Amino acid sequence: MSIGTLPAAAGTQHELRIRALDHAFGRDEVLAGIDFRLRAGEVVALVGPSGCGKTTLLHLAAGLLTVQAGEVSNSFSSTAFMFQQPRLLPWKTALDNIALGLKAAGVGRDERHFRARELALRLGLAHRDLDKFPHQLSGGMQSRVALARALVLAPELLLLDEPFSALDVGLKEELYRLLLAQQAEQGMGVLMITHDLMEAVRLSDAILVMAPTPGRIVCRFELGQPAASRDDAWVYHHTAELLQTAAVRDSFGLPPAVPALAEVPAVRPGAGLRLVVPAEPVLGARGGARCGG
Repeated sequence: MSIGTLPAAAGTQHELRIRALDHAFGRDEVLAGIDFRLRAGEVVALVGPSGCGKTTLLHLAAGLLTVQAGEVSNSFSSTAFMFQQPRLLPWKTALDNIALGLKAAGVGRDERHFRARELALRLGLAHRDLDKFPHQLSGGMQSRVALARALVLAPELLLLDEPFSALDVGLKEELYRLLLAQQAEQGMGVLMITHDLMEAVRLSDAILVMAPTPGRIVCRFELGQPAASRDDAWVYHHTAELLQTAAVRDSFGLPPAVPALAEVPAVRPGAGLRLVVPAEPVLGARGGARCGG
């Protein structure tokens, strides 16, 4: 039965809830039985190989595709989307690109420029950059403008489609810090797509691993330490731990883990990965078996 995108009942805690979601393009089944929940203040990462339906799932969550079967219920009052490419309007300045959503929302020129400028400076753009056109900005600066354009609306839900994939390591780390700071300040829910397991471990509260043909969620990992307090050693260790799990290796088509590496000692007791197996509801419950092999 096709239910589609539904409004949430009054008084419901803000969340994105996806139930029994299937999707196909023609005869090609792209998604099957997708089921998860994202609550306000949570960061959830979707990881998996190319072609497993991550972007299709994100577009369904955003309302950019029509739901064919299952349910997408979004009770967040506002949603913003940041794409893999900045997609800036070439005939508008950086400042006007950032303020584009505010203009569409009917905010007056002076007010929208004030809000756009204030956020842009917080995200590391200089005053002189704001009068430039996209072709005059570096790739990193364009990414900052795109992030500011998404955040200036103070969305309750932010959808990210691999926006950091083309950036160098130093710039990624800086944008991670800025994103986490804004997310914590605003209490946003964030649903992000990434091929980068280390990025998922760096940023997310939970990681949903997808497998292809058709795209489906095979397990959920929950990270026990707040993202803001994860240092490099913690991230490196738990990325390695994640890579040793059978579900991740199978999803990405990797051979079985080398036995000598299959058991990775914990860096900090109680602060590691927790696995919720797909036989249990892939929801927000904290629990499940210890992830290690």
